Amino acid sequence: MTRLPLYQVDAFTNTVFAGNPAGVVPLERWLPDATMQAIAAENNLAETAFFVAQGDDWELRWFTPTVEVPLCGHATLASACVISEKLQPGRTRMRFMTKSGALEVTREGALLVMDFPARASESIAPPPGLVAAMGRTPRDVLKSGHMLMCVYDDAGDVASLAPDMAGLMTVECFGVIATAPGKGAPPGPACDFVSRFFAPRQGIPEDPVTGGAHCTLIPYWAKRLGKPKLFARQISARGGEITCEDKGARVLMSGNAVLYLEGTITV
Repeated sequence: MTRLPLYQVDAFTNTVFAGNPAGVVPLERWLPDATMQAIAAENNLAETAFFVAQGDDWELRWFTPTVEVPLCGHATLASACVISEKLQPGRTRMRFMTKSGALEVTREGALLVMDFPARASESIAPPPGLVAAMGRTPRDVLKSGHMLMCVYDDAGDVASLAPDMAGLMTVECFGVIATAPGKGAPPGPACDFVSRFFAPRQGIPEDPVTGGAHCTLIPYWAKRLGKPKLFARQISARGGEITCEDKGARVLMSGNAVLYLEGTITV
């Protein structure tokens, strides 16, 4: 039996019980994939991150309760929080080697700033079953890699969505982003745009705050609103806030992260 450290961090928030919780498991060497998947399923969080030091960098992987994913923002933020606060206190720059390339995170005071790849999107005809599953017709549907994005006219439309998860399971995509301009958003700080994210095929009916989705959201809204710097709110039940910047081929996402739990697991 092996004992491993386990942290749980609430990302994209400055208070516990908000934002998006992620498990973080630092490793000295990689475990079998099946073991990491079992740990993620046991944690039953949207993602559990595992990382192994490689020189001055880290190799980083992310697992939902059911699958490994190629990119995850909030669990990257959580990993950087653990490194800079617990493993190497005072560290201000971290680089992670991932299936989506090198991802850098810089600590600027209380904020963690992530440098991620931008993802372009293009308008498409709604695929079969999407509109019915979402329960409300969007003004536009776009495709970005394996993700779909439904754009609505009003933040209230996004807030009131109650998608049919069984229906979304039949739509061929990794997940569905729902977004709208920030005007009319639920109570909270004023923002440029709002979003929600649904990925039942990945074991995540609704993700509380989704960094990976903002790789698509930031270029879209920067172009539509005509400004590179944006403030976003993901209006899930827990909610989260992201300061965003469009840098062309890259996007910057800044947020807070709060350590909620520290312990050990036995595998």
